[in-house]
Amino acid sequence: MTAVAQWPALDRISGDLEGQVYRLMRDRILHGQLPPGQRVPSTRVMAVSFGVARSTVVNAYDRLKAEGYLHSTSGAATRVAAFPTTPLSGQSAPPSPNLPRVTEFKRGGLFEPGVPDVSTFPHAAWARCLGARGRSLRVHDLGYSDHGGVRELCEAILEHISATRGVVARPEQIVIVPSTGAAIGLLASLLLQPDHPGDIAWMEDPGYASAQAILRMAGASLVAVPCNAEGIDVAQGTGPSPRLIYVTPSHQYPTGVTMSLSRRLALLEFARANGAIVLEDDYDSEFQYASRPIAALQGIDRGEVVAYIGTFSKTLAPGLRVAYAVIPSRLLAATEAVQRLRGAVVPVHIQAALADFMREGRFRAHLRQMNAIYAERMAATVEALNRHCGNWLEVGAGGGGLQLASWFRDAKIDDVAVARAINSNGFAVRPISALYLGSARPGLLLGIARMEAQAADAAAARIARLLATMPVNA
Repeated sequence: MTAVAQWPALDRISGDLEGQVYRLMRDRILHGQLPPGQRVPSTRVMAVSFGVARSTVVNAYDRLKAEGYLHSTSGAATRVAAFPTTPLSGQSAPPSPNLPRVTEFKRGGLFEPGVPDVSTFPHAAWARCLGARGRSLRVHDLGYSDHGGVRELCEAILEHISATRGVVARPEQIVIVPSTGAAIGLLASLLLQPDHPGDIAWMEDPGYASAQAILRMAGASLVAVPCNAEGIDVAQGTGPSPRLIYVTPSHQYPTGVTMSLSRRLALLEFARANGAIVLEDDYDSEFQYASRPIAALQGIDRGEVVAYIGTFSKTLAPGLRVAYAVIPSRLLAATEAVQRLRGAVVPVHIQAALADFMREGRFRAHLRQMNAIYAERMAATVEALNRHCGNWLEVGAGGGGLQLASWFRDAKIDDVAVARAINSNGFAVRPISALYLGSARPGLLLGIARMEAQAADAAAARIARLLATMPVNA
């Protein structure tokens, strides 16, 4: 058992004692200082060693167990978990590119995915921050400096994602952009060269259609890498080594699964060994209902192979047009040069106001409020769909995020035609098959953000009546 005297003292001034215990143990496990199978100190012993409440250590251990670092069984000691990985050798020739079906669906209907509920946006607090900054911007802020973003906002974002997502970076690594798409495009332009049309990008399959389109526009040849209940499996990737790998590890889009620790470590090692950059899109990981959020992939990256992307479009409002990327240090100079040329920047008064909004605690308070609201709406939607549509659909667990994946039990169903028919009756669901690059599985993607809990049952009943009139086998 690890001697408790080997553990350093906690920094009580900075706070977050639970997070400090969690990170100390996680980092030692990842560096091999706590090998697989080794017994760890009991929570009581560790609490005495650190001089903290036992509940603090219990919560830290629970996080480590949830993320796969520790393993325990009833009546047995807690031990460091093993991380089996799959060999990555023997890759074959790349598959011929398969273009996803491009299908337009109307916006604004019931169950529309990808949009937050902006009706509860804290207008008064935001207006006060925006007005104050609009009246008192510094001369420095009005110049051509800070192409990457206003320093105060970069610091506020880093403070937030370090505490909530486990991101490890410096403020100068933060680049402020108008959208997630702009961040993906910026990074793609750095990594994919116009005179190399064969540059390879790996994509989760199924995956985010907009990311697929942006990478194609940047000249990438896309290779679909299958996802299952553990997330993307890099052992299934084929062909030449990729220049970049796009993933949504904390809440995979659209399936909603969380990438397992063994898959995360395999992905990081593969990227390091092959000189690839991983684009981690953490688009709506702030919303978790069944458990606390899993730490970001970037936080356990020791080779600087991960570029982390986040957005305020889902947490606050799309109309703010603010997103950000955490850039690996070796790409900073190139990023600044491209950012200067592209001019894809967020107005300085918006950035400064958002920095104040975050520093005052308004952002955290809004997240807490929306997590409670969305959790209720997700639970109501899952329950209603299971009750009314369970004969046709295998409904996802709905453990987090703003959308819910539901799969047709009949694998031969044309989900594009079904979604179009449903949407002609006031809905805005999406067919999941359109998000695949390779072999597709039919299903429906439903947004829960604007579906009030008391209305979910009636909406699901309407979908069931529509499904009953279609050639969908129960």
